Amino acid sequence: MSYYAGSGFVEIHPAALNDALANPTVQRFIVIGHGPLSVLGSPTVGRILLAHGAGAGHCSVFMRQFAAMLAAQGIQVLAIDFPYMQQINEQGKRRPPPPIKQTVASFASWYALLTSLSDQPLWVGGKSMGGRVATLFASERLSNDVHGPGVIVAGYPFHPPRQPDKTRLQHFPAIRCPVQILQGERDPFGNVDEVSGYSLPNNISVAWLADGDHDFKPRRVSGLNQQVLIDEAAILAASFVRAHQARYV
Repeated sequence: MSYYAGSGFVEIHPAALNDALANPTVQRFIVIGHGPLSVLGSPTVGRILLAHGAGAGHCSVFMRQFAAMLAAQGIQVLAIDFPYMQQINEQGKRRPPPPIKQTVASFASWYALLTSLSDQPLWVGGKSMGGRVATLFASERLSNDVHGPGVIVAGYPFHPPRQPDKTRLQHFPAIRCPVQILQGERDPFGNVDEVSGYSLPNNISVAWLADGDHDFKPRRVSGLNQQVLIDEAAILAASFVRAHQARYV
C-alpha cells in the first residue's frame, strides 16, 4: 500500500472538489493531475493554500498542528505536498527540492484550481520554503491586486543559516498584498536582531515568537513549549486574515 493510501488519502477528480469541500470534516485527497491535498475546516473567516517546508510534507507534526489551529479559528486550510515531496513519501528516499521556479509553478497550478472553487479570496502561505514559494507567487501573480488575498508565512528563510549576507528579499517590493511573517526570535534563517535591521515594505509585518527557533521550538529554560508557540502563531495568522478579510466585504 502506498504512503498516501495508507494515510487515508482517496483519489478524486478536480471536478468533484467543489462538492467535497462543502464537508467541514478533515479530508485527504489525491487530486488527479495535481497531487496530495488535505482540507481542514470551513471558511467562516477565510481560506488559505498552505505549502510545506523543504524537508517535511504537509502531514508533519508542525504542519498538522498549525493547520488544525488555523481551522479552529475559522480558516479553511488547503494543504498540499509538492511533487518532489510526494516522491519522497512514496519511495522512502530523501531528495532535495527542485529549482524554486519549478516549485512556484506547481503552487500556481494548485492556486488556479482551488481559487476557482469559491468567490471567497484564497490566501497563500507556508512554512519556511513553502512560505518563500508563496511570497514569490504573490510577487509574480498577485502583484497587481492591492486588495486581493494576502500571504501568511511560518518561519521565513530570510537567508541560509550562517550566511546572513545572502538575503532572500529581492522580490519583496513587488508584493502588494498584505503579508504576515511569523518568526521565532532565534531562527537561524533570520533572527530578531538580523530582521530588525532590514527595511521591509510597509505591507509586510513580522510577528515574533518568544525564544522560538525555525520550528518555533524554544529553549527549556524559557519556560515555554513548542506546541504553545505554534498555536500562538496560528492564532496571530487567523487574526491577520480576519482583519484584512473585512476589507473585502
